[in-house]
Amino acid sequence: MLRTIIVTTPEDLIATVYLCANENQGEEELGIGKGPIVKAISEAFGKSEAEIMEKTKELGELGLVARRSRSSQAMIYKPKPLTIVKVFNTFGQIAKETGNGSKEKKQNRMKELFVATTDCESLYLTRLLQAKLRLNFTETKSPLIEAVKIVKHVFSVVPAYDTIVHALLSGEPAKSVGEILDKFQDTVFTCEYKYDGQREHIHYMEDGRFEIFSKSGKETLRSTPMLLKKPFVKSFILDCEVVAFDREKKKFLPLQILSTRARKNVNVHNIKVGVSTLAFDMLYLNGQLLIHENLNIRREKLYESFEEDPGCFQFATALTSSNVDEIQEFLEASVKDGCEDYMEDSCCSIGDSVDLVPIAAYYGEGKRAGLFGSHLLACYDGEKNEFQSICKIGTGFSEAELEDLSSSLGSKVIATAKKCYQVGDSLKPEPDVWCEPTEVWEVKAADLTISPTYLAATGIVDPNKGISLRFPRLVRVREDKTPYEATSSEQSCSKLRNAINQAKCDDDD
Repeated sequence: MLRTIIVTTPEDLIATVYLCANENQGEEELGIGKGPIVKAISEAFGKSEAEIMEKTKELGELGLVARRSRSSQAMIYKPKPLTIVKVFNTFGQIAKETGNGSKEKKQNRMKELFVATTDCESLYLTRLLQAKLRLNFTETKSPLIEAVKIVKHVFSVVPAYDTIVHALLSGEPAKSVGEILDKFQDTVFTCEYKYDGQREHIHYMEDGRFEIFSKSGKETLRSTPMLLKKPFVKSFILDCEVVAFDREKKKFLPLQILSTRARKNVNVHNIKVGVSTLAFDMLYLNGQLLIHENLNIRREKLYESFEEDPGCFQFATALTSSNVDEIQEFLEASVKDGCEDYMEDSCCSIGDSVDLVPIAAYYGEGKRAGLFGSHLLACYDGEKNEFQSICKIGTGFSEAELEDLSSSLGSKVIATAKKCYQVGDSLKPEPDVWCEPTEVWEVKAADLTISPTYLAATGIVDPNKGISLRFPRLVRVREDKTPYEATSSEQSCSKLRNAINQAKCDDDD
């Protein structure tokens, strides 16, 4: 396909690659939920939204409904044919729509595309809008191809399908370090701390220039890192994690401390929380690309090329061993040191649970198809009489609970968001449906963090940002509370302040 485009319409090549990868140019996302797409199809093809949703349940895919709706619609005149560049550019315009009226503008742009489609094009346009284009090729080799190679190799060693199939079917996730090592005896493992920070690629050129990029490839603006490179190092690319570091207590701090530290008009002598760069991989050294080298070789070159400066630049803590006791101790040490995803009692944990109100929902996929798979939760601001968005939740549900909650909230769906719902235009994708504020859910989370997406307590901790829960999970539905008795914005803000203060003075006792 790409070869044909290169020969016939090379100007379409870049747009084609982006569309095939379900990506837009830049870091913007379309920010479109299923609901707005349904409405666009409804308006373009003269069908009711209820009819579109009913057909989706019948056919199993919204794109198939769009194709059938287009093929059954009589047209007075034939619209101008769609082009790849037209679709790609329109997607870019949709992604950049923000502010008041952005929802309607996105809706109109989608409708314009659907009106111009043929029946087949409407199918693929819908999949593109949902980021579910299925072309049967990927950016990397198909896992199935790799799996076939592995099975062929195994069969050459053990030519007995019954043995192979039994081993595949009896496989279960390992639940301990010892269980893994028992199956890979005498195999050397490498383990590494996973830090709670921001990923960065640091590029150093032979002319002495530094360039720093985020994990998505966007150039970031921060001061030049203090790296003690050896004299022979002329150029490099490092894969690093930037973490908040308490200089007095010599300890790493959670991500929200990094995002809330002051950056302007700061007295150098008053700085207690600094930034430490933790290097864990080297991708390029002195003109030589290293990404095809084994990790142990890349690590050796990393260690040989730099000197550590505790609190400013360090190597990520790592262990290479085949000893189960050593690896288990290393895992326990990572928990004690507060590594991300291994915190038993996070130093910025909010402690007790919070009571929140579901105000919107997103349709599920796969096993959750036909149900609400995740929900938008809000806290209540009594002074402003507002339900302010604080997080999305999609975990902690059993299948039975999903069905019950989908049934109870499904009967409370409303056409549009209420005026008392404070959600903001930066929430992407938009919810598929909005609900009446009737239920209260008890939710636990790892911690609270400042968020540019959610609006709870906006203006209290930060003038332009709200607060959000990280890794929320449902505990239970609170039938003893009304939505107006839910956790307030001020209470959520107090929890965040307490969490940050606890993190800053955790060792004073």
